[in-house]
Amino acid sequence: MEKTRYAFLTLPNYSLIAVTNALEPLRMANRIVGQPVYEWSLVSLDGRPVAASSGLELGPTIALEKLGKVEILFICGGINVREAVTPALLAALRRLAERRVGLGALCTGGYALARAGLLDNFRATIHWENLPALREEFPRVQLNDQVFSVDRDRYTASGGTAPLDLMLNLIRLKHGRRISQQVSEQFVLERVRSAEDRQVVPLRALVGSSHRGMIEVAQLMEENIEKPLSLERIAHATGLSRRQIERLFRRHLDCVPKRYYLEMRLRRARELLLQTAMPIMDVTTSCGFKSPPHFSRCYRALFGYPPSAERRIKL
Repeated sequence: MEKTRYAFLTLPNYSLIAVTNALEPLRMANRIVGQPVYEWSLVSLDGRPVAASSGLELGPTIALEKLGKVEILFICGGINVREAVTPALLAALRRLAERRVGLGALCTGGYALARAGLLDNFRATIHWENLPALREEFPRVQLNDQVFSVDRDRYTASGGTAPLDLMLNLIRLKHGRRISQQVSEQFVLERVRSAEDRQVVPLRALVGSSHRGMIEVAQLMEENIEKPLSLERIAHATGLSRRQIERLFRRHLDCVPKRYYLEMRLRRARELLLQTAMPIMDVTTSCGFKSPPHFSRCYRALFGYPPSAERRIKL
């Protein structure tokens, strides 16, 4: 069986949890298959070990210029990523892109790819704390708030445990659902997130803490999932006018309040379908939908398949 070779370029203060969540599924896949179908290298610019934000170092490490043939090089970032991105790093990444090496990023590593111009016109994600700044700085990057994103030969994971989901999906593509499922079972995962899953992004991170009124609106919506409130009632409760609320949502979230509320209810419904044994009828009513057909139409419009298919979808 042909080996797949990945490399992980660690930047100073990289996120250790992101890197280990990417490495461990590969190790487990080798164990389950019974042979080394994956090989990986830890890489730094100069070949010396790099300290993670926790102070720990992973090794052994080789210099990037000595790296052999790999399918994907993942740039592993963490805190203070701007300081870690140097002209030498950017030049090296551009050379790899010219050689048609797949390029990925874990946590804030996507900043390096964006700085190098290697995410222009690609869909990509990054840790939610960095989303607003990157959207401003790199308008040509099609940034999203997904857990991970795959677009052609670019592979980005938002951070934390998201690299685990990315790797399990890559394992599925290489070796099938059964192997990927067995790997996930070894890590006691209730479910594996897909590229359609979004990061849990605090609203304050999207709109800023100064927009207290908008945060109150979102909190009211979240507290009233089963019996949705009208926009008029929300406006009255928060002291804002309907027009003010609509303007704030368009400015900061690029959607109308009604749509935001609907997607909030649908995502709650998806959590219930995946994490509980509640009948679909009960999920329908608990998330504020008047009838199963209406719920099914809305669900399909957002996720691409009906609620009845959700529990049948296995990694």
